[in-house]
Amino acid sequence: MESILAHHHENRQLTTLVENRTSYSAIDSELNIYETHSFAEAVHLTFNFPVIASMITGKKIMHLRDMPSFDFLPGESVVVPANETMAIDFPEATLDNPTQCLALGIDSTKIKQIAANFNQRVAIGSENNQWSMDNASAHLTNQVEVNHLLTRIVHTYTHNTSPLRDVILDLMLQELVVRLLQTKAKYSIISDPNKEFENTRIGTVIQHIKNNLTMKNISVSTLARIAHMSTSHFYKQFRNTLGISPIDF
Repeated sequence: MESILAHHHENRQLTTLVENRTSYSAIDSELNIYETHSFAEAVHLTFNFPVIASMITGKKIMHLRDMPSFDFLPGESVVVPANETMAIDFPEATLDNPTQCLALGIDSTKIKQIAANFNQRVAIGSENNQWSMDNASAHLTNQVEVNHLLTRIVHTYTHNTSPLRDVILDLMLQELVVRLLQTKAKYSIISDPNKEFENTRIGTVIQHIKNNLTMKNISVSTLARIAHMSTSHFYKQFRNTLGISPIDF
């Protein structure tokens, strides 16, 4: 990511030492790159659209509603709903070692359109699991596909001057939202603190896997029978919903 931002650093203007913002706009989305070059605490940020923020360099301490405070490090991302205030500390930022972060905002209507398409494709019978990015923040770690997509999106924003730039960004944003919805579905079904998914077919399969972690011979065909699906249909639904195959899970 740092090498991709070299072009950005050559052209951006530094006007403040705390959360200096450079913005790049496109249809249905906006990329903001923030730099902080000085220690700071309780810096508040609020966006009127959903945001995917990702750390580039340095360290932040994030304070989000209904979540314990956490260290925010390079390679990690947070998904924050529209109009949700983030309180941020910068314990390590200096002139020589700035803290850098990107915030990618996507139009809410665009996200809802992608989510509706996603929900239609992963629906199973009468089960009504409607995934969205509207309700709560999420801290994402070890999300290789998400990080790869964000890197490509930043490169396209900062380097691509083609008339097709917005078309290319639109395709990548669709994939990014789908990846985030799959990640949310995976974590929600696996943790399921309110037992919302225990009577759904994918939820029942996940619970069976969790209850039989010591078994090395759980086959996809066995899981498909538990889900009352053909093996091929189960494999497709599992991967579409969670973004990972039953075998890799």
